[in-house]
Amino acid sequence: MLYHRPQLLQHIRDQFVIDWHGVHGANHWARVLHHGQRIAEQRQADLLVVELFAFLHDSCRFDDYKDPLHGERGAEFAHGINGQHFHLDSQQLDNLCYAIRHHSGGEVSTNPTIQSCWDADRLDLGRVGIIPSPKFLSVEASQLIDEAFNWSISS
Repeated sequence: MLYHRPQLLQHIRDQFVIDWHGVHGANHWARVLHHGQRIAEQRQADLLVVELFAFLHDSCRFDDYKDPLHGERGAEFAHGINGQHFHLDSQQLDNLCYAIRHHSGGEVSTNPTIQSCWDADRLDLGRVGIIPSPKFLSVEASQLIDEAFNWSISS
């Protein structure tokens, strides 16, 4: 088996230090997963990497507001647990860690998997009152801005 979701989520929860139900917690991850799966299918991205990104990208935050090193910590965490709760090959792990490390930097990527991860996270900016800018999204994600924003503010 390549992936043990329940064990991974429990492991994340055991070390998670901010509010599980806060703006960077489990509800956010569920929306990121939903958006990521939709976008990744359209872009033929790696669905496993996109799913793992959803759960791991904010898993090592110390603060819901300013925490500029959370991406770095999250990438190190993901790298360290590969082989325990999921099994990625070296390219998948590189993509996952890069996406986590740089998800807050405002970059765009030509790699469909990395950009799908970033799109999924950015589409949930409505939870903090921000409408995502299409210039930071793929064409596929740009088409979901209104729907994603409405979902973010209603949940």
